[in-house]
Amino acid sequence: MTDQVVHSAVQPFSARAALPWLVSLSVYALLLIVGPRLLGDPDSYSHIEVGRWIIAHGTLPASDPFSFSKHDAPWITFEWLSEVIYAGAYALSGWPGVVVVAAAAIALAFGLFTAFLLRELSPTLTLLMVMAAVILLAPHMLARPHVLVLPVMVAWAGAMVRCMDREGPPPYWALPLLVLWANLHGSVVLALGLIGPAVLEALLREGRSEWPQAILRWLPFTALAVAASCLTPYGPEPLLMPLTTLGLGPALAWISEWRPQDFSHVGGFELLLLAGIFALARGVTLPVVRALVVIGLLHFALAQIRSADLLAMLAPLYLAAPLGRKFGGPAVDDAAASSRGLNLIGLGVLIAISGLAWARDVKPAPIITPQAAIAEADLAKAGSVLNDYSFGGYLIFAGIPTFIDGRGELYGGPFIDRYNRALALIDLGDFLKLLDEYNIGATLLAPRTPAVAMLDRLPQWQRVYTDDVAVVHKRRDTQR
Repeated sequence: MTDQVVHSAVQPFSARAALPWLVSLSVYALLLIVGPRLLGDPDSYSHIEVGRWIIAHGTLPASDPFSFSKHDAPWITFEWLSEVIYAGAYALSGWPGVVVVAAAAIALAFGLFTAFLLRELSPTLTLLMVMAAVILLAPHMLARPHVLVLPVMVAWAGAMVRCMDREGPPPYWALPLLVLWANLHGSVVLALGLIGPAVLEALLREGRSEWPQAILRWLPFTALAVAASCLTPYGPEPLLMPLTTLGLGPALAWISEWRPQDFSHVGGFELLLLAGIFALARGVTLPVVRALVVIGLLHFALAQIRSADLLAMLAPLYLAAPLGRKFGGPAVDDAAASSRGLNLIGLGVLIAISGLAWARDVKPAPIITPQAAIAEADLAKAGSVLNDYSFGGYLIFAGIPTFIDGRGELYGGPFIDRYNRALALIDLGDFLKLLDEYNIGATLLAPRTPAVAMLDRLPQWQRVYTDDVAVVHKRRDTQR
C-alpha cells in the first residue's frame, strides 16, 4: 500500500476533521446534562404559549391577547417561527423536547464556529477560542428564540468574513439564511450590519479608481439582503425591533440582561477581557476594519450583558485570520474535511444522546413557576392580578392575563419604569394608585419584593398564600 493511499485512508479522521464534531457533541451532551438550566428563563413559558396560540389560530397576532394591562394593544411576535418550533417540540415530548431543540441549536452553532476557525487557526488555538466563547455565552444558553438563530448567525458571519479573508465576491448563496433569521428572531438587522465591514475592507483594499466597481459588486447583494430580511409575515417591521427595545431607555436598567457588565467582582467576562488585552499586547496587528468590528462588539458587550453573545461568537471569526498569521495557521497536510464515515459516527452519537435526553424528566426552575400559589389561591378567578415580572411567562402559559411580562416592546419604557418604581416603593403613592387604576383584585409577587410588606399593612388587603416562590394577597372585598 502506497504512502498516498495510507494518507487518504487516515486523513479524514484527523484531529482537525473530527474537532467540529467533538466540540458540537461535547456542548450538546453538556447542555443536556444541565437541561433544567436551559429552562431557567420565564420567557420560555411565554414563547411556547405564543407558538401554541399561532398553531391553534392558524395566523399571527397583530395585537396583544395575553395581558389585561395592554390587551388588544398593537403587538407583533417577531420571533414567531422560533415560537412555533418550541411549541411543536413541547407538544411532541414536553420539556425534554424543548431542551433538545435549544441544545441542538447551540451545539450546531459551536460546530460551525469551530469549523470556521479551523480554516485559519491551529486546533489548539481554536479550542482556546471555543472555550472562551462557551464561557461568555453560558449565562444566555436558554431555551429562547435567540439560541435558535445562533447557527444562522455564525454561518452568515462566516460567509462575510470568508469574503474578506479570500477577497472574494459577495456570497449570494447565503441570502436564504436571512429569510430564516428574520423569522426566527428580531435581530436580523445585525446581519445587514455585518455587510458593512466586508464592503469597507473591499474599498480599502482597492485603489480609489476601483471603488465604483467594488460598490457595484456589493450593491445588488446588499439590496437583495435587505429584501430577504423583509420576507416575514409582518414585512420589514421586525427590522425595527432592536430600535424599539433600545428605545425603552432607563427602563432597561430594571432588566438584568440589558444592564452593563458588572466589574464589582471578578468574573469570566473580565478574565477573558484581560486575556485578550494581553494577547494583543504581544504584537497582534489587526486590519483597521476588523479592529473597528471588535471594538464595536466589545462596546455592546460592555454596555449590555446580553450582547456578550455577539462578542463570543463573532469577534473570533474576524480575529481568526490575523491570529493565524501571527501564531501559525493550519498545517497544509491537515486540512481535510470530515468524511462520510465520520459524519455517520457523529450522527449516531447525536441520536443516542438525544434518546437519553428524552427519557429524562426536566422542567423549568421553581423560582419562575408559581404553580402552587396560583392553584391554592385560585388566581384564575381572582380578576386582575398584579404579577411579579418573573412570573409573567408562567401566567401566559397558564392562561391567566398578565399585568406585565417579558415583552418590553409591548409595554414600553414608561410603563416598565413606573411598574418597577411602584413595586420597589420608590413612589408609594403611585403604587397605591396603580392598584386602583387597574382594578387589581390580587397580587402575585416574589417574597422579597418591597411591595409585599406594604400590602401586609394595608387593611383592605389580606395575605392568602405564602411559599418560597411567591406571596399572594387579595382584596378583602373580593374574598368569597
